[in-house]
Parts: sequence; structure tokens; C-alpha cells
Amino acid sequence: MCPSLVRLALAMLLSSACCAAFAQYVWMDANGVKQYSDMPPPSSVPASRILKTPGAAAAQPAAPAPDASPSATPSVAEREAEFQKRRAAEEEKRRAEEQQAKLETTKKSVCEAARAQKRALDSGERLWRIDANGERRYLEDADRAAQLRDIQRTLEACN
Repeated sequence: MCPSLVRLALAMLLSSACCAAFAQYVWMDANGVKQYSDMPPPSSVPASRILKTPGAAAAQPAAPAPDASPSATPSVAEREAEFQKRRAAEEEKRRAEEQQAKLETTKKSVCEAARAQKRALDSGERLWRIDANGERRYLEDADRAAQLRDIQRTLEACN
């Protein structure tokens, strides 16, 4: 026979023997002596005295569950409510930021228009407006001064 085949057969035999060795029961008998066997303990042994069964780790007394008060771990509904509150707060914050950005953009455009009007009024050129009849009406000095005052108030709000 091939030596590698013999080694394979030997390895399989040893590994199956190891598996059988793991199939052990451990329990404490009535006298307090540990008993080891591949057969289950007699039915007279209570389950609390069985220390190990095949395929299971050593049976240790179960640790008492930590006192989980309802307030310590929020329920799914509470977590969902908290999530919705955070989401609403973020949405409100985003809306406020958008509104603030719109206000700043509007204020900037108004200020630029006021500066342009002030430059035109300060230039000394003759300025005119279209009246209700559709005719040009040139600004007089009093009208020009009134507009300059209004523009100056607007520009003060810009700074």
C-alpha cells in the first residue's frame, strides 16, 4: 500500500478516537465524587449535578441576568420616537439655515441696488422716471435729495 494512504487512514482513525474521547459526561454523585463516563448519568442524578454533557461546554451555573430596568434600555418605540425628534430638529435647523441664506441673499441684492442708485444720483446726471401718462419726468433737486435720504437709510441697514 502507498505510505500516504496509510498515513491518511491512521489520521482518520486517530481523529475519530479523539471525537469519542470528547463525548464524555461529567457529574457529581451522591457522595460528592466526580464521575466521568461516555454513558449518560443515571436518572437518579438531578440535572443540577451534571457538570458536562457531550458537545456542550462545562455546565456552569447560569449567571443571573442583569437587572434590566425598562428605563435602562429604551424600547423600539422609544428609540423610534427619539429618532423622529432628532430628524425633525435637523429638518427645522436645515430650514432655518435655508431661510437665513435667502434673507442674506435678498439683503445683499437690495444693498447692491441701493449702492448703484446712490452712484447714479451722486453722478450729477439728469435722471428721469416714467409718469402715469407714460411720459418722462426728470428728477428735480428736491426729489433727488429725498431719494438720497431713503437710499442712505437703506445703506445704513446694510452695514
